[in-house]
Amino acid sequence: MVRADPHGITRIDTLEQIYGAANPNSLRKEVSYLHPHYRAFVAAAPFAILATSGPDGLDASPRGDAPGFVTVEDEKTLLIPDRKGNNRIDSLRNIIADPRAALLFLVPGVSETLRVNGRARITADPAVLARFAIDGKQPRTVLVMHIEAVYFQCARALLRSKLWDAALHVDRNNLPSAGDILSALTDAEVDGPRYDQESPARLKANLY
Repeated sequence: MVRADPHGITRIDTLEQIYGAANPNSLRKEVSYLHPHYRAFVAAAPFAILATSGPDGLDASPRGDAPGFVTVEDEKTLLIPDRKGNNRIDSLRNIIADPRAALLFLVPGVSETLRVNGRARITADPAVLARFAIDGKQPRTVLVMHIEAVYFQCARALLRSKLWDAALHVDRNNLPSAGDILSALTDAEVDGPRYDQESPARLKANLY
């Protein structure tokens, strides 16, 4: 049984009393198009997180490739190739049901991030797919995102987390491997050590 929180906040006016007025600059930095300065962030970013919402819930999915993998079609439109993955297509299912989407761009070594909100649709237009071919391999689909709001996020979160401090990077061996996780969750139906052993070659062969 979930007990009620006597200090729970359910009203906007209560939140506003706690936090006070928004910093004016946090409002000035938001625009409805991709300003040239914001375009520079997109061009430099090799990684973004795509957030979507659908009837089965929310999804936040990593997207990554060489810097500029998200193409700026114009100041109101972004194109995002959907590269090979696990075929769960959670984000794409959500977009079909609800086109609202958001992107968070990260640039290695840069503490500010870029937030883009808008509406997305999915295309399998052969001419569009061909634009994103790598080593002769095309994405199966491309997301076309119509921009509604763009603004940069200040550096506080990344400074607090020290995300780019290499001295604090975690040794991968200190966490459960992908094989360990799959073995545990499938009652050893998946051979964990074998999965991990074959993983590097599998990833390399199926990167695109």
